[in-house]
Amino acid sequence: MTATVHRLDSPAGDPRPQPSLGPLMALIAGDMNMVNAVILDRMRSQIPLIPELAGHLIAGGGKRMRPMLTLASARLIGYSGTRHHRLAAAVEFIHTATLLHDDVVDGSDLRRGKRTANIIWGNPASVLVGDFLFSRSFELMVEAESLKALQILSGASAVIAEGEVNQLTAARRIDLGEDRYLDIIVAKTAALFAAACRIAAVVAERGEAEEAALDAYGRNLGIAFQLVDDAIDYVSDADTMGKDAGDDFREGKVTLPVILAYARGSEEERKFWKDAVEGRRDTDADFAHAVDLVRRSRAVDDTLARARHYGQRAIDAIAMFPASPAKDAMIEAVAFAVARAY
Repeated sequence: MTATVHRLDSPAGDPRPQPSLGPLMALIAGDMNMVNAVILDRMRSQIPLIPELAGHLIAGGGKRMRPMLTLASARLIGYSGTRHHRLAAAVEFIHTATLLHDDVVDGSDLRRGKRTANIIWGNPASVLVGDFLFSRSFELMVEAESLKALQILSGASAVIAEGEVNQLTAARRIDLGEDRYLDIIVAKTAALFAAACRIAAVVAERGEAEEAALDAYGRNLGIAFQLVDDAIDYVSDADTMGKDAGDDFREGKVTLPVILAYARGSEEERKFWKDAVEGRRDTDADFAHAVDLVRRSRAVDDTLARARHYGQRAIDAIAMFPASPAKDAMIEAVAFAVARAY
């Protein structure tokens, strides 16, 4: 199946169809069935709460983009084995574990439009089931019989944790700065995207050039993905986002739209942002004012422009690979990630 490749700078009102994950999902459907079977098998436990709570999130409507990228990357380089199935499942378990922990730390109420596990079962259960999933992910890594893949995914897990701590220590600090913000999202989001893609080249025993290309594709896609997520907190709604609009604002998260709006604001506007980040302006009216400020300062527009920049870098990273349905689908996946805000 050949995907349609979309330019990342297509103008508003472009008559061409919106990019989607459809080509990518069709490409790896058979492999994804195998990965899903591994996931269901390894969620089993004699403690009923574990599969119940884990299943709530894993079956909660997520697209499983990270394991899909592992499978697509394997297709891109022509790998025909099965070792990547366990690694793709490990990637999903790592991601799910971090979501469980994130929701506890953030006190989130919604995840993909559903009540979060910590709201239903409580914080202790969510943390402990997250730990269980991390343990399962390391079992799967060992079973894939690749020390290098184990190093890459375990390293990514450590980087994600560092990113979470970095974000925690930067919470409610209006002076965060764009550089530190980028460090946080590279660690929290992009590191797992990069690892998910790179491990395909490792188990296929490809060279360093292929590994580096897939790592760069995943890393830049992950940055673009998170930039769009942060932007749509100010331009979307709960049905589209799977969480309440303004959650980042009310939690005092300093994301790029806030950093840019604060830097460009008047003295009065900068005081508003400082008060908001420090928890003194969190009503619906305050959020509406924040939305107006980020729009008038073009903070959202420029955040999305940066997302398109990193998306293009992701596409450029796989230019070395020959044309194929897998390459087309991976390019369209980038276009989809960026177009979610429109």
